[in-house]
Amino acid sequence: MQDPSFWDDPSKSAEVLQKRRVVERQVETLRKLRQDGEELETWRELLAEGEADEDVVDFASGLETRLEELELTLKLSGPDDHRPALVSIHPGAGGTESQDWAAMLLRMYLRYCDARGYKVEMLDEQAGDEAGIKSATMAVRGENVYGYLKGERGVHRLVRISPYDAASRRHTSFASVDVYPEIDDQVEIEIADKDVRVDTYRASGAGGQHVNRTDSAVRMTHLPTNIVVTCQNERSQIKNRATAMKMLRSRLYDLEMKKREEEQAKRQGLKKEIAWGSQIRSYVLHPYRMVKDHRTSMEVGDADGVLDGALGPFIDAFLKAGIGDGEDDL
Repeated sequence: MQDPSFWDDPSKSAEVLQKRRVVERQVETLRKLRQDGEELETWRELLAEGEADEDVVDFASGLETRLEELELTLKLSGPDDHRPALVSIHPGAGGTESQDWAAMLLRMYLRYCDARGYKVEMLDEQAGDEAGIKSATMAVRGENVYGYLKGERGVHRLVRISPYDAASRRHTSFASVDVYPEIDDQVEIEIADKDVRVDTYRASGAGGQHVNRTDSAVRMTHLPTNIVVTCQNERSQIKNRATAMKMLRSRLYDLEMKKREEEQAKRQGLKKEIAWGSQIRSYVLHPYRMVKDHRTSMEVGDADGVLDGALGPFIDAFLKAGIGDGEDDL
């Protein structure tokens, strides 16, 4: 960092600085724990002499909190955990019901990101025919964003009395969430022009006359993998093309990392659950109210709070469980 040329590449220097902040916090936490270890011996002596009071409870509580913080920090040591994340939400079969559920999930993640101080850029959002959304993709940027959000990948299930059913019957809806790291230009991903089909169309949603009169939205299809990305957040087709290409590079990078993880699991004789396409969490609003994660068995009775962005208990439980660990060895 003392080298003046270090600042010539802003994206690279920003990534290094972010990694440095993470390491500094780990070192600071370890330093405090070492001090706690020395203080622990003093408390042990006082307890043996019967001289300790309620202060020992406060000390033990603080020590437990710091140990949990260190455990979570060490779990966020994957090769991509420090990166920003691209989050995509798609409704399942079921028309308006599922589209409304997808919109509820989008709101939940926006509230969560806002509470943590993450910056969110909406890259693409397709409104539903009557309500909700047909799809949405957003870039989330901040510290260890991918590390925290990667466990949200999978199918989310909602059980409720449908507001769209005149008979007020109970409905079950599904929506899928995909999370993958947003990569920068430092990661080499080769994409041949012949492998990409680019379609342009008129953007939907807010935007006034521009939306109705120009084909600024971009859809890119990677023919060998059939991966499709769309972007319509910019009024310029050129900018949307650039953003869509960045999204495609991130998707292909994520695909390659998953292939390596699966190959490693086969070599080690492991049977790993594929998160994409699996039901990871249920949100029940009727006949009782509860949210349960099927991977960690974490349950929360405050379903409204969870849907308002209180995802911390589920994300922490996923990280502590070590589900998906082993990426460091790729």
